[in-house]
Amino acid sequence: MIVPTWRDDDAPISRGPACRPRRPASRRLLVQPGRPRHRRLRRATGDPDHHRRAAPAGRSGSHARLEDHDRSHRASAQRGPGLSDPAAPRPGRPLCPGARRATDSDRRRRNTPHPRLRPHHRLRAAEEPPTLPPAPRAGRLDRLTMPPLDDHAVCMLRIALTPGLGPVRAARCIEAFGSPADLFSASPAALQRIQGIGSVLAPRIAAGLAASRDLADRQRESAARLGATIIARGGADYPPLLAELEDAPLVLFCRGRLSADSDDRYPVGIVGSRVCTLYGLEQSARFAGALARAGLTVVSGGARGIDTSAHRGALDAGGRTIVVMGCGLAHTYPPENVDLFEQIVADDRGAVISELPIETPAVAENFPGRNRIISGLSLGVLLIEAGARSGALITARIAAEEQGREVMALPGRVDSQASRGALELIRDGGAAPVIEPGDVIHTLENAARHHFQGTHEARFAPSPQGLFHADPPAPVGLSPLQQRIVALLTEPASADQISTRLGLEPAALRTELTVLELTRRIERVGGLFQAACGK
Repeated sequence: MIVPTWRDDDAPISRGPACRPRRPASRRLLVQPGRPRHRRLRRATGDPDHHRRAAPAGRSGSHARLEDHDRSHRASAQRGPGLSDPAAPRPGRPLCPGARRATDSDRRRRNTPHPRLRPHHRLRAAEEPPTLPPAPRAGRLDRLTMPPLDDHAVCMLRIALTPGLGPVRAARCIEAFGSPADLFSASPAALQRIQGIGSVLAPRIAAGLAASRDLADRQRESAARLGATIIARGGADYPPLLAELEDAPLVLFCRGRLSADSDDRYPVGIVGSRVCTLYGLEQSARFAGALARAGLTVVSGGARGIDTSAHRGALDAGGRTIVVMGCGLAHTYPPENVDLFEQIVADDRGAVISELPIETPAVAENFPGRNRIISGLSLGVLLIEAGARSGALITARIAAEEQGREVMALPGRVDSQASRGALELIRDGGAAPVIEPGDVIHTLENAARHHFQGTHEARFAPSPQGLFHADPPAPVGLSPLQQRIVALLTEPASADQISTRLGLEPAALRTELTVLELTRRIERVGGLFQAACGK
């Protein structure tokens, strides 16, 4: 292809078609095969004859013009504002009314070469290509600050990265072999005797444990790049409420500060649907802000809709919030919340955590698993707005049935599909209705007291099932009121139903129910109470 370029000197050329007017010698086009069209330079230096200067011998015209342009820039920067400074007054040309003189930022911007004023990307074969600085070598452990981990945390990280070992199987293996470190010396035959590990899975787990050291080093390296920490189950920094769960994560990858023993001691989960109404967004921010001002940490999943509104409500109130991700910390989902998550970390207003390896992408199957972490971190869960098939109902069900957490729901319009799931949960007795933030604090008061006294795990521990496996009741005498309550609970009933039937105030009834649960006379099944087996 023949491309015209501007002529650099006054050498004679053919005129071309007779009908074409002859251009000045300095502006004629020289047709050369294989040469790209040269774009006209911006005359930033103020030199009217800049484009007329001939190129020295041995240099192409376009490259010579580029080099002269950069040289003029440097000379202009050294001599300061003068005749070449468009903002400086010129002889016979005073500043126009309202014009301003050049500032330092203007001069810095003017003296910086334009991105287009660089050597052309197509160089001749005889010319040397520009020398680029060597790219930094990624993956160098000596160039990164590795997160400090003790031997226990390193072992737990390696176990968590082993295929086939989930939280439950890993806990069984650690209990069988005595410690996490002893698990790495176990043979496939020994692993095969663990419940849930057969002859097919045992060799794979043994091979995975042997190859887990390199995986753990890469995770620590990735955590160092992100400024993240790794919190291992059984360590001093691991959240005690989450540690009560049978399937608690072996490790948590954390950006920010997770202070489970001080600032984040009393967390509350706020969940809801991604597809929500304006009413749901307003109430989520309202409840989150009020609870944050009361000293509670708001825990949610960082998703669109109710979750995002809850996080922002807590931050606007000057409180703390924890984001439980459904992907690795190297990814942000949803992507529009990247500024929100960075604000939480940069302003020391909470943490962004995940149990998944750092490079894990956001896929649908990873999100239901994080729901148990949201409820496990919390004293109770508040359901703001959820449809009949919302994923937030999974969190509420896990909190009530598997973890024994308090579950509350905000009533919505009875004809609104966005509130259908929450209304059904209230109707079936699976959640306590709340209409004010004070109702949430009142509901969590008993659980917070047990957590403060260190008896929360016993308070919410699941009761043994079956007639012949139940332990005998503690030898504690019952008051007449307590006997009436036990006699009434031959069938499951909610606290409101018991209060109505016995004519008791809710506060007085709650105290008696707590005593009966601690003495194992009654047990909680979701949001209902019933007499314990054999009682």
